[in-house]
Amino acid sequence: MGNRGMEDLIPLINKLQDAFSSIGQTCNLDLPQIAVVGGQSAGKSSVLENFVGRLDFLPRGSGIVTRRPLILQLVNSKAEYAEFLHCKGRKFVDFDEVRQEIEAETDRLTGSNKGISPIPINLRVYSPNVLNLTLIDLPGMTKVPVGDQPPDIEHQIRDMLLQFITKESCLILAVTPANTDLANSDALKIAKEVDPQGLRTIGVITKLDLMDEGTDAQDILENKLLPLRRGYIGVVNRSQKDIDGKKDIRVALAAERKFFLSHPSYRHIAERMGTPHLQKTLNQQLTNHIRDTLPGLRSKLQSQLLSLEKEVEEYKNFRPDDPTRKTKALLQMVQQFGVDFEKCIEGSGDQVDTSNLSGGAKINRIFHERFPFELVKMEFDEKELRKEISYAIKNIHGVRTGLFTPDLAFEAIVKKQIIKLKEPCLKCIDLVIQELINTVRQCTNKLTSYPRLREETERIVTTYIRERDSKTKDQVLLLIDIELSYINTNHEDFIGFHIQLLDSRVQVIRRGWLTINISIMKGGSKEYWFVLTAESLSWYKDDEEKEKKYMLPLDNLKLRDVEKGFMSSKHVFAIFNTEQRNVYKDLRQIELACDTQEDVDSWKASFLRAGVYPEKDQTENEDAITPGDTVSMDPQLERQVETIRNLVDSYIGIVNKSIRDLMPKTIMHLMINSAKDFIHSELLAYLYSAGDQGSLMEESAEQAQRRDEMLRMYHALKEALVIIGDISTTTISTPVPPPVDDTWIAKDPSPPPASRPASATGPPPSRPPGVRGATTGAPPPLNPSPAFGAPPVPSRPAGDPNSVPLVPSRPARVPPALPPGIPR
Repeated sequence: MGNRGMEDLIPLINKLQDAFSSIGQTCNLDLPQIAVVGGQSAGKSSVLENFVGRLDFLPRGSGIVTRRPLILQLVNSKAEYAEFLHCKGRKFVDFDEVRQEIEAETDRLTGSNKGISPIPINLRVYSPNVLNLTLIDLPGMTKVPVGDQPPDIEHQIRDMLLQFITKESCLILAVTPANTDLANSDALKIAKEVDPQGLRTIGVITKLDLMDEGTDAQDILENKLLPLRRGYIGVVNRSQKDIDGKKDIRVALAAERKFFLSHPSYRHIAERMGTPHLQKTLNQQLTNHIRDTLPGLRSKLQSQLLSLEKEVEEYKNFRPDDPTRKTKALLQMVQQFGVDFEKCIEGSGDQVDTSNLSGGAKINRIFHERFPFELVKMEFDEKELRKEISYAIKNIHGVRTGLFTPDLAFEAIVKKQIIKLKEPCLKCIDLVIQELINTVRQCTNKLTSYPRLREETERIVTTYIRERDSKTKDQVLLLIDIELSYINTNHEDFIGFHIQLLDSRVQVIRRGWLTINISIMKGGSKEYWFVLTAESLSWYKDDEEKEKKYMLPLDNLKLRDVEKGFMSSKHVFAIFNTEQRNVYKDLRQIELACDTQEDVDSWKASFLRAGVYPEKDQTENEDAITPGDTVSMDPQLERQVETIRNLVDSYIGIVNKSIRDLMPKTIMHLMINSAKDFIHSELLAYLYSAGDQGSLMEESAEQAQRRDEMLRMYHALKEALVIIGDISTTTISTPVPPPVDDTWIAKDPSPPPASRPASATGPPPSRPPGVRGATTGAPPPLNPSPAFGAPPVPSRPAGDPNSVPLVPSRPARVPPALPPGIPR
């Protein structure tokens, strides 16, 4: 196959660059390329224009002209025209229009007042006058902001350059004008930072014709001063007068060649100078560099291809003109939507969301966490509830004084509480509805390729779910009405049937430890186990409740606050008798102590349920019942209120338990399962009746573009792997140039003695210029390819200047399509 692969290397990289750029995502391949760096007005644009052989197709002016990276892909072709990646299908024949398009596209992102942007412009130039080459023209380094540029413009440009040249796959074309001090070259300094060994840096010296009379750049071009492993190449660009006069590029290139052949300091190296040689050198070095990076590039291409396999699977057999495609696609999309919806609800191991709850998991949380919480939040206002119970008992007894607790009062209060369950039940349904709609939207994400189909599917399914919403709410309200229709006091879990209606006195309201504060002379404070019922307060030696110390009836008892003692850490409240009788032994009140104020408040609430209220002057502070209510409450009524209060608690607990069980079942049956059945059996029919199948399956422009780009990328990757496979076995490897002294950019521009082997490339200093100019050939370069401008290996004999130099390790082999370096 010869070196077919070598010829395809640079176009292959161009193809990959276009594919990845146009798809709008980074390929993370770090494709081999050449980045052009240099200060402002260093001549970078002129060098590129000379490459292309076209006048002024790059923007010119003062200040920063290149404000976005320009990826310039040169392609050898019979026809001559240019194309931009952002203007697909348009061929630019007039290169003035190319410049205008670059300026317009730059202004589109950066504005018209010198702003910069790291987003590149891709320009491809086809011409018979170019070699395959890819370069990135980067903004010139500057130090002073102008226009709208921020104060840190120097750092912004520097960061932009580093984004490109830091990558190991990037060759650095460091452009420096000859009329400035090479040791202060911005381009060489930044190249040295990222490439300290000089493995990737190629030096270009411009404006050789503008040097002061009596000076030259011979030592630089012979790689003696600040040497680079890849050497330097000098070029002569058009002067400002030539630019203004529209001097033809071919004439300028001829003048450049004449300059090097006639200049006494450069004519002996004229064959290794000039724009054509630079272009040829860059082509060869980029090709070699691409080949050197092939192993790493191959593995990255393979991983990229594997990641794309799944995405392009559905695109591989795509036929836009196939009449059965739309029908087949519609059936597949609807079927997939149904499967995805069911998986989201029922749960599946496929594509599990690890960041948020969604679908069935969130509905499960609504059923078993959110809904029970809403029920618990419906805490009764203790004061209001007891007042309602009191009024209910009195109204049912009428003019008579009742001896027993009336059932009707209990039933009236229970029904009032059951009705309050409607609000949390309806709220639960609303939450499930919202999550179902979110799930539908999530599942229609796969229909993005067909916007109309996605819109119609969402509309139809959402409308159906909302229809089921009203039916489900009606059913849940019916469940509440069923609970209201019959109060089952014979329920096995109802305390009233087994205990309360037989003897309300055994109903325990609270148990726990309390400390009785008694003076030291009377025995000191002691801790006992207290049991509070609706009728009495008893305390025992311990929680086994075997040795009862005392039982205090609750009749005529009230509570009052007591300030905490100076030396005591406990919180205290007191119980006293309203008729001024002793409460316990000879004490008019007993002081009970708890560890925290929270425990005190909790015990007060328990006493409140037992009918023991705070004294009158504290009723407002304690948010207790009003004094009028207190006066009207006799002990018998208090016990009846407490009985009904406990019965209501018990029965409402039963109802809540039943509702918590039936709500998920009702919603699942009437809404969720019904929606799944609808999607599987009826959605397709609704879609067919919703409109024309052709309009439903009309692809979005974004999807069509994405498919084309994905397929293009996929095939480019496959082709790249094939070509790389050929190259690795059919091409010639070129050794890396040997190291040189890397102490360049030092204060003293003269190189140390150890770096002088390059002196062998030129004649002895005592040799007269005339003799030097009469040499018939260029000195043998370091590399087998004449494209490399590095000095020869010192130990290698000079040999015949007309022969191709040999690599010591093997016979000389000349890379294909490259001249052997013999001057014309």
